[in-house]
Amino acid sequence: MSRSTINLSRSIIASSSRSISQPKYSSTIVKRSLTSSSKCAIATSSSSAFTRFRSNNGSEMRRKDVILSGMRQQRRTMFIQTETTPNEASLKFIPGVPVTQGGTHEFLDLRSALPSPLATRLLTIEGITGIFFGPDFVTCSKDESFQWSILKPEVFAVLMEHFSSGKPLFKEGQEESTAEDTRILETDSEIVGMIKELLETRVRPAIQEDGGDIEYKGFEEDTGIVKLKLKGSCRGCSSSSVTLKNGIERMLMHYVPEVQSVEQVLDEEELIALEEFSKLEARLEKQKSNEPKKSE
Repeated sequence: MSRSTINLSRSIIASSSRSISQPKYSSTIVKRSLTSSSKCAIATSSSSAFTRFRSNNGSEMRRKDVILSGMRQQRRTMFIQTETTPNEASLKFIPGVPVTQGGTHEFLDLRSALPSPLATRLLTIEGITGIFFGPDFVTCSKDESFQWSILKPEVFAVLMEHFSSGKPLFKEGQEESTAEDTRILETDSEIVGMIKELLETRVRPAIQEDGGDIEYKGFEEDTGIVKLKLKGSCRGCSSSSVTLKNGIERMLMHYVPEVQSVEQVLDEEELIALEEFSKLEARLEKQKSNEPKKSE
């Protein structure tokens, strides 16, 4: 090969490498790599050509490594679905990945949410009043004065960031535990064992479908009363009494004749809220009864 031909080949290679190494083309490579897998393959082959053109230059090789490493980092995409619940104030968010290890956890204030960074962030959203973690979903409850159309984008952003980062649900040393309330103990009677098994296999899956859960709080053998605590979307739901009486109570009474009724156990905060609500209703009734006298 003549010297002029060699020089011509080198000039072609140099001009080609200069055109490929323009910043505009590099940004196109990164953009393509984030759009689809097929385009990512095309961009990778182009970068291989870029490597061959500048393989004799150490600085260009380092630049190539940076570009390739950035291209190999694929942006993870998540599709978080939402489902309505019987409680209009609660919405079920399904991230498409496991949330807990099978147990459930409820947070009604920032103090109880301290072990979980995700629960803490969600409760700092103005209008969110409760967080419930299920096996594969997160239920958020809101104040009645707020609309989901305003709250959903903020909840989506927090959930997307958390589950895309792969961060743990709880802080180190605050590992979650599975549900223990329906675990059959050696000290349980046959009746209690049957009640727990029915709650775990029949009731709990159906309740969790609606974004909530139940917690077994005991059985009074002398009265035949099963005590349960409602959690998640079932807490404060207007149809909770229907669920307890027409659903759970009937089924338990059918399979376990010793069961006479099912009662809901309320937290101290719920008892205080009900008491205040009763006082408010009493005041309103008193005002209504005094209105005709004032008009006279």
